[in-house]
Amino acid sequence: MLIIFTAAVGMILAVPGWPGAVALVFGTLGIGMAASSGAVVNHVLDARIDINMPRTKNRPLPQGRLSETQALAFATTLCIVSMPMLWFIVNPLTAMLTFASLIGYAVIYTVYLKRATPQNIVIGGAAGATPPLLGWTAVTGEIHSDALLLFLIIFVWTPPHFWALAIAKKDEYEKAGIPMLPVTHGNEVTRKYILFYTTLLVLVTILPYLSGMSGLIYLVAALSLGGYFLYYAIRLRSDEGIDLPMRVFRYSINYLMLLFAALLVDHYFILRLPI
Repeated sequence: MLIIFTAAVGMILAVPGWPGAVALVFGTLGIGMAASSGAVVNHVLDARIDINMPRTKNRPLPQGRLSETQALAFATTLCIVSMPMLWFIVNPLTAMLTFASLIGYAVIYTVYLKRATPQNIVIGGAAGATPPLLGWTAVTGEIHSDALLLFLIIFVWTPPHFWALAIAKKDEYEKAGIPMLPVTHGNEVTRKYILFYTTLLVLVTILPYLSGMSGLIYLVAALSLGGYFLYYAIRLRSDEGIDLPMRVFRYSINYLMLLFAALLVDHYFILRLPI
């Protein structure tokens, strides 16, 4: 849901008016299908891990409701349909970037980074941060600095989002042999990193206003949402339980949705102040 929404916001922000039905419909459909293909491949590669984690053990593959062959056939079909759609109906740049994102997530992150380093989320977050950039290129056919700002927001948002979950599910990740930061360096270090990245996130989310990309409506929303996120991160520093990390995780999802919604509202109801 977040992938589709942020991609659509990227499309709408790319132009002053309406981005057009072709880019909006086929761009969103192609990006969504490619992302789904990557997610299915991820499920196939992680099936043996998922069965050992209560959070993921009820997925279709660990439960035997689907075979790996069926899942890979579905993933391949999604990829084969989405890539020509993006290349011929949208534009080649969007198709190439979407394919690179798919490989980055399904192969580089899932096969290597996830099992190799506690910085897996940070490095692999680049693949998950591309939807608004892909949406932008779907409309304009070019990479713009404003699109890169949208990419940067999600890239910096990813570590505190996932590390909050990793604290709450530390025992599960440890049992599955996944070197998430709380497993390799402990919860205390992870909480410090969450606070650092949340602070950085608040600063990064101001950039669209400072660059003139957005106006006062967005700035107020970014500071309000970011301030509450920062409040959670500070509380997390002295909280040893697992309830608060899960609350932070859930809030982070709503945070990103509301932040991009604010960008959308601001785009059509511009209220700017001199910088």
